[in-house]
Amino acid sequence: MIRLSYTDRYQITRLRTLVTNIFSLAAGLVVISIIFLIAGVNPLFAISEIFQGSFGSMYGFKETITKAIPLILIGAGLTLAFRAKFWNIGAEGQMLMGAIFSTWTGLTFGDALPGFAIIPLMFAAGFLGGALWGIIPAILKIRYAINEVISTLMLNYICAHILTMLIVGPWRGATRFGFPGTDNLPDAAILSVIPGSRIHYITLILALACAAILTLAIYKTRFGYEARVVGENPDAGKYAGINFFKTTLILMAVSGGLAGLAGVGEVAGIHHYLGYPASVSSGYGFTAIIVAWLAKLNPLYTVISGIFFAGILVGGDAIQISLGLPAATVEIVNGTLLIFLIMGDYFLHNKITVSFSRT
Repeated sequence: MIRLSYTDRYQITRLRTLVTNIFSLAAGLVVISIIFLIAGVNPLFAISEIFQGSFGSMYGFKETITKAIPLILIGAGLTLAFRAKFWNIGAEGQMLMGAIFSTWTGLTFGDALPGFAIIPLMFAAGFLGGALWGIIPAILKIRYAINEVISTLMLNYICAHILTMLIVGPWRGATRFGFPGTDNLPDAAILSVIPGSRIHYITLILALACAAILTLAIYKTRFGYEARVVGENPDAGKYAGINFFKTTLILMAVSGGLAGLAGVGEVAGIHHYLGYPASVSSGYGFTAIIVAWLAKLNPLYTVISGIFFAGILVGGDAIQISLGLPAATVEIVNGTLLIFLIMGDYFLHNKITVSFSRT
């Protein structure tokens, strides 16, 4: 009889981590290639078209950086929550709530305040909106033992319907000629972009700064230590006197707040008004989960993984046009890569031994 035994790996080197990531991505690409073959598409051509469309031209590269901004912000925030073993699947809703709060702020005060005042105010409002939406599942888990995967996931849909209700109801703009959506933000509330692109550089700088600051916070501060202990050894954390309620509230406020900042960037930097949820976010909150896992829960590495997956999003749009593939192709690619990254993480931390015995 074949028996499998599982033991923890206690010595995980950076080289082993890197090799595991490479093999996980390679295995994922093999499966994706098989899917392309089933769809009647040359996998090598399809994969090359994806990366050619995102990194093979200046236009594609600029679009990749544009889509990387929200992925870096949200992914960096998720690394903090995931390190504490708080499975925040609600970044999509937290991003939308940040967009709602910032849009209200811009429309309400944009005509009365100059740009140097209204822009920081909108980012503060967006952070607050995302943070409040992130605190809700934290309270539900700590006080009422409600599974955070379920609560954060369900809150995505609640927020999406709240946003839809606003743009088809009380917030519908007079300039929309009856179509859903708010009026455009005042000029002072619109983010500047790099000429010839859609890169709103203020949010880009903010994303890079947040990734760096959060890395220092996780590895160099007491709060980061407490967040890691909460995730790695809850019993030791309780013995050491760590306040689980306070720590969880703070880390979810930060995680949700960074997603809210991404919502500000999309509204004030790209669209200039609040529209349907699918137009505000192209599933960034879900894609950022893969970004965080590929970064091995290191906020600084989300810069690299965020650009990588932004390239897949941009290249996915390109192959829809050139190869006539459905829009779900990108989601299949992302989902497949996530599955293999999770599998790789499991084998990285667990050793499987095969033994044979006679019955």
